[in-house]
Amino acid sequence: MAKMAAPIVEHGEDVFRKLFRFYKRRNPPPDFSEVVAAELDRNVLSDDAAKRAGLRAVRDWRAYSLQGHPGFIFISNPFLPGSQQHWVKQCLKTYPQKPNVCNLDMHMSPAETENIWEKSIGGFRKKGKQDPKTLLEKLRWVTLGYHYNWDTKTYSPESRSPFPPDLHALSRCLAAVCGFPGFSAEAGILNYYRTDSSLGIHVDESELDHTWPLLSFSFGQTAVFLLGGAKRQDAPTAMFMRSGDVMVMSGPSRLLYHAVPCLVAAPASEPLPSCLGARPTEDAAEDALVRPVSEQDWEVCSRYLLTSRVNMTVRQVLGPGRTFEVATRPGASPHAETRRGYDDDGAEEATSNAKKSRSGSECTLSS
Repeated sequence: MAKMAAPIVEHGEDVFRKLFRFYKRRNPPPDFSEVVAAELDRNVLSDDAAKRAGLRAVRDWRAYSLQGHPGFIFISNPFLPGSQQHWVKQCLKTYPQKPNVCNLDMHMSPAETENIWEKSIGGFRKKGKQDPKTLLEKLRWVTLGYHYNWDTKTYSPESRSPFPPDLHALSRCLAAVCGFPGFSAEAGILNYYRTDSSLGIHVDESELDHTWPLLSFSFGQTAVFLLGGAKRQDAPTAMFMRSGDVMVMSGPSRLLYHAVPCLVAAPASEPLPSCLGARPTEDAAEDALVRPVSEQDWEVCSRYLLTSRVNMTVRQVLGPGRTFEVATRPGASPHAETRRGYDDDGAEEATSNAKKSRSGSECTLSS
């Protein structure tokens, strides 16, 4: 985990926004001054169970926390060789399928957004710079399980589809190791970043029970992640999110402001992270969550990732045994009504983004 050197800025109303713009323009060197090792529960996930989930043995994980941010855990690529390919393929080929919801549904008919992968791969393989974007390249977000409503910033029982069992099982493993056995993945948001994309300053507070963690999985190109405080006035800490890295936001860190100002340009000598090209070292077991990806599928996935990053965030919406009818919001911010879920640069840009959302454009990502 590499923090990044930041300019000295004063605390104040616009400090997060200033650093957001700073990192969107620059690529400072790493800084390890506030990074410490994080404690994990190594006994809750056996080596065999980890392997079935496509993960290394927990004793081999490199996990870190950040001073001043209790509950925040950063795990540096715990995936076995070849496992990341499965999740990339799921995000590009499987998860965008109906009944899941994506940004293209906001302005296209269900028939037009059916089988996005099949409608894109032909043009994607032979695509030139002047050719129009494929549907795959127009993806900005996909929602799983309880479908997040971008206009109302809420979930509802009427808008729900089955949560992918493979991602549910992976999330349950990660959460248990981080001290949250019994975690139930109920909602997921997949964000698709292109080289000019960013994710605005926001807090993930729409879930009805904040005692459970937020899990974030990153694949593809490296991104800059900003982790702030409970107030917009708190200066954020910047760090790199590389392919395979996992972040867990829990406890006091569950409701912190955060953002992704930019992707980091890959060096010409290694346009795709080497961990993505690694093939499985042995055949997958029959009960393995992660399945081998065909060469034909990986050809498309790897080409997509040359200029992109995919991020999966997984949440538990309700507490154990709770329903929407009786759920309260423990831990919710008293200022929730005045906080925007996604807010890049104040009211003017938020209004512009809201208009984009209604037209089906980039609801969560700006570019």
